[in-house]
Amino acid sequence: MPIKKKRISPRQKMINLMYVVLMAMLALNVSSDVLNGFSLVADGLKKSAENASKSNLGIYNTLEQQMKNNPAKVKVWYEKAKYVRGMSDSLYNLAEELKEAIVRKSDGKDADVNNIRNREDLEASTQIMLAPGTGRGEELYTAINRYRERIVHMVTDKEKKDIITSNLDTEVPDKNLGKNWQEYTFENMPTAAAVTLLTKLQNDVRYAEGEVLHNLISNVDVKDIRVNEISAFVIPNAQTIVQGGRFSAQIIMAAVDTTRRPTIYIGGKEIQSDNGYYETVCSKTGDFTFSGHIEMLNGSGEKVRRDFSQKYSVVAPSATVSADIMNVLYAGYDNPMSISVPGVPSSKLRVSMTGGTFEQKGEGKYNARPTTPGTEAVITVAAESEGRMQEMGKFTFRVRKLPDPTAYIAYAAEGGGEEHFTGGSLSKQILMGTEGIGAAIDDGLLNIAFRVNSFEIVFFDAMGNAVPYQSNGAKFSDQQKSQMRGLARNKRFYIREIHATGPDGVERTLNGVMEVIIK
Repeated sequence: MPIKKKRISPRQKMINLMYVVLMAMLALNVSSDVLNGFSLVADGLKKSAENASKSNLGIYNTLEQQMKNNPAKVKVWYEKAKYVRGMSDSLYNLAEELKEAIVRKSDGKDADVNNIRNREDLEASTQIMLAPGTGRGEELYTAINRYRERIVHMVTDKEKKDIITSNLDTEVPDKNLGKNWQEYTFENMPTAAAVTLLTKLQNDVRYAEGEVLHNLISNVDVKDIRVNEISAFVIPNAQTIVQGGRFSAQIIMAAVDTTRRPTIYIGGKEIQSDNGYYETVCSKTGDFTFSGHIEMLNGSGEKVRRDFSQKYSVVAPSATVSADIMNVLYAGYDNPMSISVPGVPSSKLRVSMTGGTFEQKGEGKYNARPTTPGTEAVITVAAESEGRMQEMGKFTFRVRKLPDPTAYIAYAAEGGGEEHFTGGSLSKQILMGTEGIGAAIDDGLLNIAFRVNSFEIVFFDAMGNAVPYQSNGAKFSDQQKSQMRGLARNKRFYIREIHATGPDGVERTLNGVMEVIIK
C-alpha cells in the first residue's frame, strides 16, 4: 500500500508494514514461469507496436509525397496527420520513459528494458508511479484520457471507435476497492508486469494512430482517381462554325479535379490552357476532325493518358432575308421583312440598310422604308459570335415607287363585310347609301390604302352635254348626290380626275375613268 500524504497512527503503520511483509512473502512464491510469460507477452506487443509504427510511417510518407504533388488538395489532411503524429508520439514516448524509469528503479543505473533482471520486484512500479509528490501515475492517467478523447473524434467507423475507447479505457473495474486507476494498475505490480502493461499501451496508441491515418488517407485518395472508367471528353461550344469564326471547345477528363489540371496535346503539341479551353481560326469550309490526348498524374505519381477526337463542320456565312411582299422595296412605305441566321437568335442580330430606315418590329420581323425610287437599298446582316460581330451577308433590293391605286365605291355586302365597286352596273339604292369613293392597292400582294383628296363626276343633260361636278374631298358633294338621285334606269355617269395620296406622301392623279350605270 502506498504511503499517504496525511499523518497516520503508529497502529496503522504497523498494519501497513505487516501488509508489505505479506506481499513480499507472496511475491517469493511467484513462479519464474509466470514472469517469463510476462516477458514473452511484452516482446510480442513490442513487435506488434513496431510493425504498426512502420505501417503508419508508410502512410505519413505517402501523405508527404501527396503534399508535394498537390498541396492545394492535401494540405488540410496533411496538417491533421501531423497533429495525430505529434500527440501519438507524445503518449508513446511517455510510456517508454516510464518503462525505463521502472526498470532502472528495479535493476539500477545499468538497467535494460529488454533484459530485466529483477522482474519480480514489486516496489519499483509503485515508487515510480505512486510515490507522493513524485509519482507519475496521475500524469499518465491524464495523458491517456486526453489522447483518447481527441483520437476517437477523428475516426468515423463506430466499431473502430469502440475498440479504441476500450483499449484506452481508464475506468477501474472494481470500484469497491477504493483505488484510482493508477493505484489499481501499478500498486505492488511486478516490474515485468508493469513494463508489459506500458508496452500494451504503446501498441494501443499505434493502433489508434493507424486507424486515424487510414481515415485521413481515404479522403485524399492514394491513386487520386476513384472511378471504374476514365475517358477524355471534348465539349465544343458549337460543332458548326461560320467561316472566319473560331472553333472553341473544353477538353476534360471524365473525373474532374479542380485542384489538378491535365496536360493537353493536340497533334503532338502541348496547348497552353489553364481551364482546358482550345480554339483555332476556321479559315476553310468543310468537315474537320481534330485529335490529341490528355496526360495527368495520379496521387502516386503515375501518368494517366487518355486519347480523344472531335468532329466539327465549317460553313460559309449565311443569312436569310426575304421581303414579305416581293423582291422589291417600295419607297416611302414600311415594307415588312423577315430576317434570320441559322443557329443565331434574333437578339444576336444587327441589321442595317442604306437609302432609308430599318426598324425591328418583333422576333425576326422588320420594316424597311427606303426613300428614293429608282435606287437600290442594301441590307446588311451581322451576328454576334464569340463576343464579336461578324457580317453574315449583304442583300440588295431595287426601290420602286408605289403603284397607283384603284378607285372604288365601298358598300355593305349582303352577308356582311364590305364590297368594292370599281365600275359597271350599280343599283340606285346602293349608290345613294354610299358617302363617296376610296382608293387602294389591292392586287393580292399589296393591300395599301390611299387617301382620296378630290374627284370629278361628269353627268350628261337632256341635250347630251357633259356637266362636271366637283367632290368635297373623298365624299360626294350635295350637287353630285342630287344629280345621282335624278338619274333613271340605264343612265350613266363617269368618275374621273381622281387625286389620291399614298403612305409615301406623294399625291397622284389616277389614270382611267370609273363608269357607273344605274340599274
